[in-house]
Amino acid sequence: MMKFIDSILNFFKSLFWKQEMELTLVGLQGSGKTTLVNVISYGGFVEDTIPTIGFNMKKVTKGNVTIKLWDIGGQPRFRGMWERYCRGVNAIVYVVDSADREKFEQSKTALLELINKPPLAKIPLLVLANKNDLAGSASADEIIQLLDLKSIQGREVCCYSISAKNSVNIDITLDWLIKHSSSVNH
Repeated sequence: MMKFIDSILNFFKSLFWKQEMELTLVGLQGSGKTTLVNVISYGGFVEDTIPTIGFNMKKVTKGNVTIKLWDIGGQPRFRGMWERYCRGVNAIVYVVDSADREKFEQSKTALLELINKPPLAKIPLLVLANKNDLAGSASADEIIQLLDLKSIQGREVCCYSISAKNSVNIDITLDWLIKHSSSVNH
């Protein structure tokens, strides 16, 4: 009964209140962050995506939710900026190239270094194991283990296996993010 009442309240809330959320997408270079932003923005894969140098910002509206997406370059020289763009966001989205097994340890180090910064405490973390369309890609369970996600304390952590290129699991990714649109007070 409570679930039914909640759904009715959420329906009426959605009629009158527009939600806004801010997300930062980080991850090593080549993990598919910009491709993911383009899929969310344009509804499909955009050929010839160029690597992000520095950062890009896009605003996208999905239903009653306006999403501000910060896409931060993953090259080593830009990783120092990650913390600044992750402060006060509704969720940190960490994208991993699940087919590039040689970079898993480097990716784990970069992720743990980022989320252990005190200003980022309690911000929900969504890890996306991207490129599940490629042969030999790691599953979400493998990524959880390889990046030691179960050891992360003090924040909600979720991991999905996706293919930004083929729009696989983008719907559940957006559902999770929208659910967390009001979880952080700015």
